[in-house]
Amino acid sequence: GIAFSEAFISTSTLASRPPKLALYASINIVEDAQRDIAPMEEWASYGGVQKVDGFQLSGEDLDGYLDVSAMTTQEIPANTPVLYIPNEMILSSNKAMEEFGRLEDAEELIVANGFENELRQYYLMIKILLEMERGQDSQWFPYLNSLPRYFSNGASMTKFCYRCIPPLLTSLCQKERAKLNNHLSVKRVHFLSEETKGDDELWKWAFQVVYTRGFEATDGSGDFRIVPMADMLNHGTETEVELAYDEYGNCYAQTTKDVAANSPLRMSYGDPTNPSFLLARYGFLDESSPATFCTPKVIRTRLNEGMGNLGYDYSSMLFYKDTGDVSEEVWDTLLYMALGEDDEGKQQEFYQAHMYGDYQTKQSLREQYYPQAAAKLLEYVDNVLQELDLRSGKAEYGGQVVGNDHPRLPLILRQNDFAKNTLLAVRSRHFD
Repeated sequence: GIAFSEAFISTSTLASRPPKLALYASINIVEDAQRDIAPMEEWASYGGVQKVDGFQLSGEDLDGYLDVSAMTTQEIPANTPVLYIPNEMILSSNKAMEEFGRLEDAEELIVANGFENELRQYYLMIKILLEMERGQDSQWFPYLNSLPRYFSNGASMTKFCYRCIPPLLTSLCQKERAKLNNHLSVKRVHFLSEETKGDDELWKWAFQVVYTRGFEATDGSGDFRIVPMADMLNHGTETEVELAYDEYGNCYAQTTKDVAANSPLRMSYGDPTNPSFLLARYGFLDESSPATFCTPKVIRTRLNEGMGNLGYDYSSMLFYKDTGDVSEEVWDTLLYMALGEDDEGKQQEFYQAHMYGDYQTKQSLREQYYPQAAAKLLEYVDNVLQELDLRSGKAEYGGQVVGNDHPRLPLILRQNDFAKNTLLAVRSRHFD
């Protein structure tokens, strides 16, 4: 584990907060509402958040909206705590369950809808809604007023957006949307006001806050937590910090390597070779991702069948953008498909060698039938490129027609270009 010793000492003053800061009477959640960052930083300081010298928040315009992230203006050695957030400031699904008791009617409906794995996030969403009802009396009011109102992830996209992105990403985005629709349909919460229950836009916003800023706790508690200030750490393929918790539930962010001055402070939100998930869940394109995968609609069923039979999933089906290489799992799946079309006996021989770890037979078949597998790869790449051009064309035309009604189109076009450039690298590496 990470040893923090006494680098930071708990100084939480939430129990005796200063008079409420002069803020809005309520939080405006329309997409273009201003994020109030300075009062949040003051609130964090009063609440006991401690920052290493040089830590600061930085803002930049991203598609017309403010994105806030953490950076350092000074060099920071490896294994240095850069943030301390006391337990009292952390929003937690376990705490929400303890505060509310079991919401049995809501739980039964969520489980019946097939979303039992989302119960923790649901409780945390209800906590956000309750704090919104409390307005300036909420302990977390300055924090909530600093959060984004605009989101560009899968749950926020429209049906038109889905028509402009590759099928795999569409599927991931629709799964996020299904979670949102489920949570919107479960309003059996007796302590929320009827006004709150009837405000779908508020529920959507609370959902987005939980799913884009909450993370699984790393202390084995099974808790799902939103950690103010630490949630300003952006994602990176190359990370500078990681989160950990002490025995009292206080959160620390600590550097994992030496960090140069004027560098971002980033953590990992998930597998860096799966940018589609990162976009679907969090709403950003990780262009530093080393690899990606997308499925052409025309052969998707056959590809899924081949992957399933060999025990692979999308996480291992990788195309590398810098080198043009493809993973072994891609070659295996395409060879399996090719053999199924040309020689079912050889397909079964390849399958048996794969399942029983007979590397010699498997490698022999790879070499013997490389031309057939390569032909499948070329077919795959060209199908994807054609589909990406078609979908980007829809996005560009739609942008001209509807304009600001679809502000996520620039992100969608960047995502399609990222996938296209990766596949062009593969084509150049193997066929040009």
